[in-house]
Amino acid sequence: MVCSAGILVGAMCGCGEKNAAAIGASDPLPVESATTAAEATAPSEAWMKMEPLAPGAWTAIEGAADLGWDDESGVMRIGIGTELNGVRWTGPMPVTPYAVELEARRMSGSDFFCGLTFPVRTGNQSVSLIVGGWGGELVGISSIDGMDASENSTASQQKFEEQKWYRIRVEVRDEHLQAWIDDKQVVDAHTEEQKLSLRSGPIEECAPFGLATWLTHAELRGVRWRKLAD
Repeated sequence: MVCSAGILVGAMCGCGEKNAAAIGASDPLPVESATTAAEATAPSEAWMKMEPLAPGAWTAIEGAADLGWDDESGVMRIGIGTELNGVRWTGPMPVTPYAVELEARRMSGSDFFCGLTFPVRTGNQSVSLIVGGWGGELVGISSIDGMDASENSTASQQKFEEQKWYRIRVEVRDEHLQAWIDDKQVVDAHTEEQKLSLRSGPIEECAPFGLATWLTHAELRGVRWRKLAD
């Protein structure tokens, strides 16, 4: 059963996404990512889950379609939209310094299957970590000094297998952005005196915190964040 994109994704608990449940039922639950050097020296608070059953909710961005949530598997589906498709978090927001984790996989399509938009600095600005963009392999932050993930120093290439789960972790400090995919660090950006912003366009609908895909069907699970020690 497919839910209307005009309602809260949090209300989709009763939609019973049987296809998502069947795909994810045999997979292991999300696992803890490897402890980083920053975590080892900077104790952090408990994880706060970002799911429809937690305080707050996900809401569809303008023009979104084919969104789903399955209670049993804990999997969120973002189907292929006309272009950008996704959701925005309306619950408690992370405040720097913090870490956010999730797992994501591309089910079909050839562009980014995880566009993670998140707040930076005082929370009045946001950027996006793009995973699998620009033809399917680009990873990077959009935007730094007005340059998107394909143009700035955070850009890198990585091949992604279809229907394989990838663990994504981002650590956000006032002037330092880091990101890992599985155990590989893909972003280590010191951003002093640099302008941080979103790429202009529909991704702005995801601010300050959201998830999106571009012409790609993705599944995501285990979205959570926690405060890091200063």
